[in-house]
Amino acid sequence: MNALPQKLTIGFILARAFTLSAFSLFVDTIRLASDELDHSGRVTADWQVMSSSRNLVTSSCGISVAPTSAFVDPSRFQYIVVVGGLLHDENPVDRETIDFLKRAAAAKVPLIGVCTGSFILAEAGLMRYHQTCVSWLHINEFRERFPDNPVRADCIFNLDRRRGSCVGGTSAADMAATLVRRHISSRAERNALEVLQIDQARPSAHIQPRRPLFNDFSNIHVKIALMTMEQNLDGMTIEDLAARIGVSRRQLERVFIETTGLSPARAFKRIRMDYAKRMISKTRASNIEVALEVGLKNASHFTRSFKRVHGQTPSQVRGSFGASDIADSEIRAHAP
Repeated sequence: MNALPQKLTIGFILARAFTLSAFSLFVDTIRLASDELDHSGRVTADWQVMSSSRNLVTSSCGISVAPTSAFVDPSRFQYIVVVGGLLHDENPVDRETIDFLKRAAAAKVPLIGVCTGSFILAEAGLMRYHQTCVSWLHINEFRERFPDNPVRADCIFNLDRRRGSCVGGTSAADMAATLVRRHISSRAERNALEVLQIDQARPSAHIQPRRPLFNDFSNIHVKIALMTMEQNLDGMTIEDLAARIGVSRRQLERVFIETTGLSPARAFKRIRMDYAKRMISKTRASNIEVALEVGLKNASHFTRSFKRVHGQTPSQVRGSFGASDIADSEIRAHAP
């Protein structure tokens, strides 16, 4: 006789200006995993939105959510999930919420920070001995605010003993699916993802979508030039690029070599071929479609340029595991 699946219980805490998409994807993955016959039942999972008051909590997009429970014994939940949002609010949660999180930690209930919810846990001193996963958008601020806390921005979520962290967005569904698989069943996970029109859950180590290259450099001319390159992958001359920035070509080449170790032309080529490699690795676009995207007019020219940069032809890269390793690491290596 098959054992009944374990019931997954989660308590949510929503910060002021929380990210609605992260919360909704997380909770709907749990709901759909627990559902039978589209009745929105709570057969194999249950959840509550907890707060110190019954006041509505307003998300960053202006839509408000009503709490469903006051703070209760944290041991009633298998996980407490804190959903953060905008970072400009100095007090995203109140003192009672922080006290509750500390009680949960003392009771050894796993705590998860979604989006910037990890900042709330860190501010409470609850992430110091656990590795925190944050978005590349927020890693510098996290390091400045919590210099003693280990942090990473190379994956979409992380489960480290009794702490979890997730960058938010669609990765909230990936993390929730992992919990469903762990505590309910693979079938429940599959059912939830099928209804959400998600082919399969990404693993925790899945690399975050690439952060803009220009974030790595402080020189304003290099930053603007790299930003412009990434916005004009179909091509532009270095003369036009320099004119748009307001410097001469010679000045731009000098500052580029001093800052990145590459000429503007070489950096631009690598950025375009990096984008091409991601398209080859992650989409079904043909070689000529990718070539046109990066400003090359025929497939043979594209293949030669691609191989000179990556050491492989597009056909050799296409579909190979790990093919999304980015080529612009040569540029990033010179960043301070």
